[in-house]
Amino acid sequence: MKIPGATSDAAGNPQPQLTTRTPRMVLALLCLMYLILYIDRVNIATVAPLMRADLGLSNTQMGLVFSAFSIPYAFFQLFGGWLADRFGARLMLSICCVLVAGSTILTGLAGGFASLIASRIALGFGEGPAFPTATRAMSTWTPVGKWGFAQGITHSCARIGNALTPPLVAGIIIFASWRTSFVLLGFITLLWGLVWVWYFRDDPKAHRSISAADLAQLPPHQSTAKSKRSVPYLRLARYILPVTVVDFCYGWTLWLFLSWIPTFFFENYGLDLATSALFSAGVLFSGVIGDTLGGVLSDWLLRRTGSLLIARRTVLVLGFLGAALFLIPVVLIRDLTVTAVCLSLAFFFAELIVAPIWAVPMDIAPQYAGSASGMMNFGFGLAGLISPSSFGYLVDLTGSWVVPFGGSILLLLLGALLAARLRPDRQFTEAPG
Repeated sequence: MKIPGATSDAAGNPQPQLTTRTPRMVLALLCLMYLILYIDRVNIATVAPLMRADLGLSNTQMGLVFSAFSIPYAFFQLFGGWLADRFGARLMLSICCVLVAGSTILTGLAGGFASLIASRIALGFGEGPAFPTATRAMSTWTPVGKWGFAQGITHSCARIGNALTPPLVAGIIIFASWRTSFVLLGFITLLWGLVWVWYFRDDPKAHRSISAADLAQLPPHQSTAKSKRSVPYLRLARYILPVTVVDFCYGWTLWLFLSWIPTFFFENYGLDLATSALFSAGVLFSGVIGDTLGGVLSDWLLRRTGSLLIARRTVLVLGFLGAALFLIPVVLIRDLTVTAVCLSLAFFFAELIVAPIWAVPMDIAPQYAGSASGMMNFGFGLAGLISPSSFGYLVDLTGSWVVPFGGSILLLLLGALLAARLRPDRQFTEAPG
């Protein structure tokens, strides 16, 4: 399989390059964005015990607050990518940045259940188009043979954000309050947006620092003017729907980790906020390794075999089965050390999924990378709408954490089965005429 934008070794195997300074800087900016956005997204999980007590909320209400984010987030996946394809990543991520910053600050000012719900919905509007838009930027600024790596490294930075959030927010609370943590993080988000507008260009050829060596390795730029033609949604959806369902199975478990793990340690094991934050950070840090390794392994298999089926399917199935296996002891054994280790391993395997599943829409429809990845990530958003609130309700109903964890195991096994049937090698083609 010949990979555009790649060199070859002595044996003739393609060796894609991540190019030089400017494309690396663009990727670094995207990595920083993923980190910041995930801090803005999951900081509420760390402060949930204090916020719930301060505002007089139940676990069910807190679950609804977690899920409120996903109402606009899920549905923005369906056309957020189209907006990126039409208007470009520079403009769209700038708008996303302003919305995320404003809603994060408003979360810190919330006075009750209703205002908290409203601020989280606003956050979903801001973050909804962000990752499909980032995928659009990657499809232009990264060699084709490095798409798995680019998705892996950016999402690993998201997991660094996950891991940093509990101790970071806990530290701010010690010196100020949970409200202050949201306000500070909102202003940091605005700062990133200013840097993005200043540095990024939708067309690499328009960047003041781009070199001929860079351009030679990058894919052809798909202009936004060309993307303004109608996206063939129905035909594209038939190609992407199987990936969407797989992403739902993955997202169900991820939202469990992002929303409830700090509270799980706090309530189920009677830890204080600082200790539960440290345990949560340890669990979430394992995802950093999983995200990076998933992308590297998927791209390595692609170079070795030339087969998208092997490269994507193998890593996806391994991730689902490994995560399911290590969640089983969490349900059966009540020991803090065993639970922490197994949760870490489960999260590591779950995060192997991220890079290959985000690469699949790029494999299938590179000309509609934003729209296709948005369709795929609708499954993740839909899981985020259902999973956190269901989890909170089941804990309130049963007084136990066993049932919601058991449901996650079943969905992980289903995800493995469906992932084994994906066809990333079946590329989308335009209808004749």
